[in-house]
Amino acid sequence: MIREILTRDNPRLRVKAVRVPKVDDGVRALMDDMVETMLNSEGVGLAATQLGVSLRVIVCKVDNQLYQLANPELMRASGEQIGYEGCLSVPGYIGEVARAEKVVVKALNRHGKEVRIKGEDLLARALQHEIDHLDGILFVDKLTSIDTLKEVEVGSEEEEAAAVAV
Repeated sequence: MIREILTRDNPRLRVKAVRVPKVDDGVRALMDDMVETMLNSEGVGLAATQLGVSLRVIVCKVDNQLYQLANPELMRASGEQIGYEGCLSVPGYIGEVARAEKVVVKALNRHGKEVRIKGEDLLARALQHEIDHLDGILFVDKLTSIDTLKEVEVGSEEEEAAAVAV
């Protein structure tokens, strides 16, 4: 089911999400809705908090690989990449954000099994962006400079080039 994505001024985006006690059918149904909503919105990632659900659940799709993760934790981060990001909760804007180049994230997959995801480049950026959402942080909070925040046409090539609205 496609759900409504909360936008920037909604205070629920600033709430720190709670851990998932167990990956059950309800969590899997949420993950399915999140994937459908993300793909329908042409995003690269989505956090449950963006749908108004205060659970530590994220989904990402990078290089045709789908990640559905509960309780993701950043275990290691190295290097630095600076690039433009967009966000489905901040439509029409992109801005430059510094992120780790490589990350290792520990989480539970949709079957409740612990997994470790090694990500570089866009996957690393998307995972960090979505984990930030779970802590009530938006990309606009992490801009390298407020001067890098640019208004772009929603769905434009420029917006798509900005990490495709992670």
